[in-house]
Amino acid sequence: MTDLESMKADKHNGHHSYHNNHDLVESEPLTWRFWRKQRYIVVLMAFFGFFNVYSLRVNLSVAIVAMTENRTVHDADGNISYEQDFPWDSKQRGLILSSFFYGYIFTQFLGGYIGTKVGGNLVFGLGIGTTAILTLLTPLAARHSLEMFLAVRIIEGVFEGVTFPGIHAVWARWSPPLERSRMASIAFAGNYAGTVIAMPSSGMLASRYGWPSVFYVFGTIGVIWLILWLLIVRAGPEKDRFCSKEECEYIQKTIGYTGPQTIKHPWKAIFTSMAFYAIIASHFSENWGFYTLLTQLPSFLKDTLNFDLGKTGFLSAVPYLAMGILLAVSGYLADWMQVKGIWTTTQVRRNFNCGAFLAQTVFMMLTAYIMDPTWSVIFITIAVGLGAFAWSGFAVNHLDIAPQHASVLMGIGNTFATIPGIVSPLLTGYIVGDSGDRYEWRLVFFISAGIYLVGCVIYWFYASGELQEWAKSPEQKAAEAEEKQLQLTQTTGFINTAADLKE
Repeated sequence: MTDLESMKADKHNGHHSYHNNHDLVESEPLTWRFWRKQRYIVVLMAFFGFFNVYSLRVNLSVAIVAMTENRTVHDADGNISYEQDFPWDSKQRGLILSSFFYGYIFTQFLGGYIGTKVGGNLVFGLGIGTTAILTLLTPLAARHSLEMFLAVRIIEGVFEGVTFPGIHAVWARWSPPLERSRMASIAFAGNYAGTVIAMPSSGMLASRYGWPSVFYVFGTIGVIWLILWLLIVRAGPEKDRFCSKEECEYIQKTIGYTGPQTIKHPWKAIFTSMAFYAIIASHFSENWGFYTLLTQLPSFLKDTLNFDLGKTGFLSAVPYLAMGILLAVSGYLADWMQVKGIWTTTQVRRNFNCGAFLAQTVFMMLTAYIMDPTWSVIFITIAVGLGAFAWSGFAVNHLDIAPQHASVLMGIGNTFATIPGIVSPLLTGYIVGDSGDRYEWRLVFFISAGIYLVGCVIYWFYASGELQEWAKSPEQKAAEAEEKQLQLTQTTGFINTAADLKE
């Protein structure tokens, strides 16, 4: 065997070419006993982290209904009067609900950049933990003044803004390529588990113990999670004492990790990449519909469909329960289709993402036209639930096209994707007056449907699931050039052999 043939054989055994690292297998394969794999303990902790991210974010959507509710008061003489803790109108409520995102939008890029330097685990953990501590201070701030309340919500957004870029820095070190969809999707399902628990719980807490209890309960849960996260999770498998040597080597070989290195981000290539812009457009579109419902659904159900506060919390949670369940399904299905070779990574991302967007467009339109208490909840549930398949598209796509730069790409993309969190509540506050007129709400749903459709078209034409040329490391480029040289040598050998036989 020649040296070239030997090198080629090594490549087929996964020793040199990053293309064949997918073929590596563990001696103990992944089973339902996930706790035997430390990377899935990280996933579980990330799940509860995202549980806190969204429970801390959405509790205000329900609490603000109780904070501004007109209560009937009967005095000792039998006179009837009305009172409310905070006399905020619809525009002020829209400002309060969107204020979180004023801070959130400014730390997306910073979170991604710092995550590559100090470790995504610290960025993710401290971002959520600090938000939890500020949540405990929210009732005090609200009673002080509207301005103080807005300031606390903005600062909460500043700290929570680093979470999504931070977790991408974690996945870049912990997730084998053929497990990315399921690992990320399971963790992201925590968003919707948090929403499902927080919305009805916030309604019950506000009704029974007063609206301040909403912030005290979820703030305390967040602080407890922070302590556990800092004790259990490390930046990479090689730093985790609970991660076996075999699992560590398996993860590092499949992702092509060769040790600590200085990552230089190719800014010009990033900002001229259409595949990256496709992710941004898709993320923006999904977030527009999501944030519109996340911040406004309780008010829509109470003011327009006439549900009481207790039922509003439960019904607002139903769509996110559907999404949380379907996220686990979509993540597993996406990985399975790649492993079986049914679809390429590009086809999985494109078909899952665009199929979900088309369905969401249709059901948002149906919600706008029907405006029936039962059917509206059903259509909104289907629209939000099917968004799970979009998250198995754009949300992990950064790791496909540029794994080393994934946290920075997520930071940049989520900056643009945060704009809906600011604009949508304000726009809805101006479109929908205090009366909650159903024809005004119809326009809100039409806008969401149109944005879903635009995002679908852009992602379909420009999305990619392949590692981009600008994202390849020098080692990967050298291995690719070597492989091409081997193929050329082999082809030349075949031609020479054929010529010899002919002669």
